[in-house]
Amino acid sequence: MPPELSQKPYFIRALWEWCNDQGLTPQILVDIDHNTRVPSGFDDDGKIILDISMDATHGLEMSNEWVSFQARFGTVAQQLDIPVARIAAIFAAETGQGMGFDVTDSDDGASSVNTEVPTNSPDSKFDDGKPKGSPLKLIK
Repeated sequence: MPPELSQKPYFIRALWEWCNDQGLTPQILVDIDHNTRVPSGFDDDGKIILDISMDATHGLEMSNEWVSFQARFGTVAQQLDIPVARIAAIFAAETGQGMGFDVTDSDDGASSVNTEVPTNSPDSKFDDGKPKGSPLKLIK
């Protein structure tokens, strides 16, 4: 019997598609580690929220292990590579509806991707690594 695949990348792709179908902006909350490539200076205490809508990304690829795309930060296009294991949530920016996930270690024996994690900015949205006023809503 083959090893069981994680449901997480399937949920991420499904919610991304749902957001687009509803005309909403899909965003992901990423817990940055040494395998995560994101632009320096845009994180908040080792976390970053990224717009992964069709309008904000170029060459978006969502595999079972990685979410990769190019996006502009300021006027500079940058390549972003995010291990699925480091995605803490996907949600619609306008409504906060989405899903949160456990974040696991992204070490899988693959070569490390270098990232620079700058110091915390004074207008931090996070305190002690816990989001304040999470954009996610509990749906029963």
